[in-house]
Amino acid sequence: MIDTYEDPGTPDSRGGWWYLWWLVLRQPWRSVAGALLASVWMVLLTATPYLMARAVDEGLEKGDMGALALWTGLMVVVGTFNAWLSIMRHRTMTRVRMDANFRTVKVVVGHAVRLGAALPRRVGAGEVVTIGVGDVQQISSSLTVIGPGVGAVVSYLVVAGLLLTISTQLAVVVLLGVPLVAVLVGPLMLRLQGTESEYRERQGVLTARIGDLAGGLRVLNGLGGKGLVADAFRRDSTRLREQGYRVGAVTSWMQALGVGLPTLYLAVVTWMAARMAAQGALTVGELVSVYGYVAVLVPTVAYFIDWAYQLGRGVVAARRVVRLLRVEPEPDDGVCDAPAEPSVLYDPESGVRVPPGRLIALAGARPADTAAVVDRLGRYAPSAATWGGVRLDEVPLPQVRARILVADHEADLFAGPLRELVGGRGDPGDAEIMAAVRAAAAEDLVRGLPDGLDSAVDAQGRNLSGGQRQRVRLVRALLAAPEVLLAVEPTSALDAHTEAAVASRLRDARRGRTTVVTTTSPLVLDRVDTVLYLVDGKVAAADSHQRLLAQEPGYRALVTRDADIEEAGPREDGSGRDAEEVLG
Repeated sequence: MIDTYEDPGTPDSRGGWWYLWWLVLRQPWRSVAGALLASVWMVLLTATPYLMARAVDEGLEKGDMGALALWTGLMVVVGTFNAWLSIMRHRTMTRVRMDANFRTVKVVVGHAVRLGAALPRRVGAGEVVTIGVGDVQQISSSLTVIGPGVGAVVSYLVVAGLLLTISTQLAVVVLLGVPLVAVLVGPLMLRLQGTESEYRERQGVLTARIGDLAGGLRVLNGLGGKGLVADAFRRDSTRLREQGYRVGAVTSWMQALGVGLPTLYLAVVTWMAARMAAQGALTVGELVSVYGYVAVLVPTVAYFIDWAYQLGRGVVAARRVVRLLRVEPEPDDGVCDAPAEPSVLYDPESGVRVPPGRLIALAGARPADTAAVVDRLGRYAPSAATWGGVRLDEVPLPQVRARILVADHEADLFAGPLRELVGGRGDPGDAEIMAAVRAAAAEDLVRGLPDGLDSAVDAQGRNLSGGQRQRVRLVRALLAAPEVLLAVEPTSALDAHTEAAVASRLRDARRGRTTVVTTTSPLVLDRVDTVLYLVDGKVAAADSHQRLLAQEPGYRALVTRDADIEEAGPREDGSGRDAEEVLG
């Protein structure tokens, strides 16, 4: 089975069937062993009726107790050996399925990591959750065909050959049985793939909506939109339930055929064999063996139907995994080295110019505008932004990520001790951590936890308040100590007292390094070197907070939340200085 740190290999993403075949080829010896053990196990199941027929014909009918004891003893030996084979077959196939499960998980997680920030922009969260929760299991279950599936084929051919030595007519009926099953099950399998695909799509959409609701429930409740969203969710879940009924209808037919067809099969062949025995064409022992052979065929035919069922669902799940794997990361064609020294970041689309070593604030009426600027300066969106005169997209991405950090106020928090959570890839000491904690005004948070820095934090910081989570994210960003820190709304969830403390301490913590924050909080804006006021995504004015308050009515309305003052752009008399003049 794949090791935790083992490379899962490069998956075949040409299609669902190719992906399933790749999983088989990644464990060739185990797959062969599973098929071989299952084949021998199912073939030896046919040995019991054969040995029983010999015991009846050569022992009971002739009164030969020695022959009866011989054939009976052989049945015990074969049965015991076959029971051991069954155990080994089950163990091997469990390993095959678990390897496929873990390998797919590693492939999906590894690809999600490679996609990085491109993942949430190109793949829905519900899609990833649905793949991880349901599709991975379906893929691993479909590999059952390697063992019982192959064994069923071999057993079917062996039984047909044994019946051929008894009666050509019975052998023909048996050989025609599987094509008949294929004719009946084939259309159902195709329909199952279609309904299952649609069901999985709807499930992914609904799962994503559940995540959005969980994250924004307080906001929705405050805006009075909870009932509206609940109605939409109820409609979507109803449609998903109806689609699930359609999947269940097809599934129930396939399972009914899996039980009914083998039973009908058994009845037809047994009736024919009984008529032939009554006519003297078969001996009593041969009649017993025919009944035993057909009894072996019952699970064999059932395996064929289950094979189709599992493969149908497995290929649907594999196609979803392949679709995720086909999502490519953002292109990285950079060939120019990053500036050797701290340099100016410039976004021509908005006019934002960030000199090195300064604390800059971006203020705009629409948070999406300032966030878009940060995305471009952090190279999370295609743009013509430059760094020291060199286009950011011409610098290799690893160099950009090593020196420019975008700190989102909703960035993920992983479960674990607080020390590890804020430390990231580094191994900071307690003094270093506490310095960052103080800069983020999070001393009360650490003191309030039962074990201080060693206290466990739940995934996404669910055991912390919104303000505490935001400060933990800020501590993590400060400990990363990037050359350029681009922080999106770092104090939006804090109370005024804590926000003022963070604003005053952030300057000292980042002294000599470039820092950009997006905010409309006057407590933060009053402590930065320069405020860039954005209107419709463009720099309308650049100056200190106090001068902008005095000179820009739109800015004053924005930061003082004065609803009576209309938002305005730069003053017509030109008294507000532009970005080039202020930033030099």
